[in-house]
Amino acid sequence: MRVGIHGRDPQNKSARFTESLLDYLKGQNMEIWASSKFLKQVKSKKLKSYRIKSFYHGYNLKPLDFFFSLGGDGTLLDSVTYVEKYETPILGINTGRLGFLATINRDETELAISNLMQSSYSIDSRSVLKLVSDKKLFEGQNFALNDFTIMKKDISAMITVHVHVNGELLNSYWADGVIVSTPTGSTGYSLSCGGPLLHPQSESFVITPVSPHTLTARPMVVSDDAEITFQVEGRSKNFLISLDSRIETINASVKLKIIKENFKVNLVQLPGKNYYDTLRHKLNWGRDVRN
Repeated sequence: MRVGIHGRDPQNKSARFTESLLDYLKGQNMEIWASSKFLKQVKSKKLKSYRIKSFYHGYNLKPLDFFFSLGGDGTLLDSVTYVEKYETPILGINTGRLGFLATINRDETELAISNLMQSSYSIDSRSVLKLVSDKKLFEGQNFALNDFTIMKKDISAMITVHVHVNGELLNSYWADGVIVSTPTGSTGYSLSCGGPLLHPQSESFVITPVSPHTLTARPMVVSDDAEITFQVEGRSKNFLISLDSRIETINASVKLKIIKENFKVNLVQLPGKNYYDTLRHKLNWGRDVRN
């Protein structure tokens, strides 16, 4: 079995866990691949003994059977930029904090790997959005698992974002920005701005204004078969756009359109875990936290 690994540990807080994981994988006779970015952060004298193959963005990861993401949800989103069109199943091992996507705790890692070897798992396929533009942006990685955002760059002035859905005007949002979220991203930035929670298989996008000046402006759920286009006006010549945690600065002349990407992100789901359990646990539903 071939497995890929990517993680972020700039402060070297997970070195012992990383060594134990690599020891276990070697003990199971697995072929280990790891991102060059991750290998630079691993502080281990044993690293050479693992005989790890290195990969980078754009590398052909088709030979991999699974991809392990070590960190929080941000690390898993970063892992998606390596896996992209190959749709390699991703196992999110949570060494971070909240973890809506990285749901496997450290102490569950060996059990999770054992389940993979015994084919005791399911695949949770998540839709991805795609940014279409007349300018090359994000080094060609123009997709996002969570969300696309348009945001003002200056602190003071709001911007006006004219949003069209399939060529028809939805609204002109006078706001700090606008978010287009996938169902996966509905638990992220969109949620903090008042957006709804969507089941991962709902086949929808959510358009959510950020701090709108008009109090009646509300999030809008549309089909993910829709084409969403934008025109931006503001005092500033430049504004920010993002795909998940990646950010670019552009001007109002750049044409932007959001559609559904033609590949999906496959997340490994272990027995006994499901989306609703994750929501209840991560959002503390049903718990009395007043004391």
